[in-house]
Amino acid sequence: MLLPAFLFLFGFLVIIFQCLVKLSFTYVGSDYTEQFPSLHNYLSVFNAGEFKNAFINTLLFVIVGTPLELVAGLVLALVIYRVFVLRGLVRSIFIIPLAIPAMVTAIILYILFDYPNGHVNNLLMGKYAIFPALLSEPINWRSSAVSSLGISLVGKVWRDMPISMLILLAGLNSITRDQYDAAETMGARERQKFMYITLPLLLPAISTVLVIRSIEMWKEFIFPYFLARRFRLLGTLIEELYHDWNRGGDAAVVALILVLSIVACTVLLYWALKRTRLFLVKV
Repeated sequence: MLLPAFLFLFGFLVIIFQCLVKLSFTYVGSDYTEQFPSLHNYLSVFNAGEFKNAFINTLLFVIVGTPLELVAGLVLALVIYRVFVLRGLVRSIFIIPLAIPAMVTAIILYILFDYPNGHVNNLLMGKYAIFPALLSEPINWRSSAVSSLGISLVGKVWRDMPISMLILLAGLNSITRDQYDAAETMGARERQKFMYITLPLLLPAISTVLVIRSIEMWKEFIFPYFLARRFRLLGTLIEELYHDWNRGGDAAVVALILVLSIVACTVLLYWALKRTRLFLVKV
């Protein structure tokens, strides 16, 4: 029953990838004549400073954002894993970010951190009676790569953490209580139960979260497009190359590099997680 869906998706992927490769090796000159095959687009991209900066920004975005989403999801999953009053209500509140479109969240963050009259600046400057003045001058939050990409990262983590939470919560619910009871009879403490029972058995769910979230981080577009337009990621650079600068061949090259980066990152993650699982099982 899955074969038709697989053939459709695989065929669609092959067609797109073939067109992307062909476009990356096609150079359109100033007189609109096409040269194929040509390495001009690759040389243009690799020698461009905007690509190097975008790749470094994207790599840092992935390295910082993926663990943050894992930790945020794990903390929330551990909170609602315990039985307490209004547990269902709290779980529903944690899922609210998924109901808000990413573009709406990005616009809200844009308004909050706007310069000079964003709500965050007004709050820190004491314009609201509920908070003392901490600043004398407003801060331009989007004037530096660290702050603007940091705000983008906060929005991305907040928007997607319910997905990580639900995956990890399913992993926690699959662990039987008998193992914890056996560990308690042997004098295990909470930290030992987490390290030697919860973490090893939760590793498949953690692997899923890391792989899915890292892929999402690599190809993130909406939050940096609205909040860090000057400091490009690979996703926003592709959009600018294709639509703003009319350099479709260069955009195809960057897109291929993005795909290869995702594949390489996924392979590296699977290798690291496999080594981690072997280490935890030995312990």
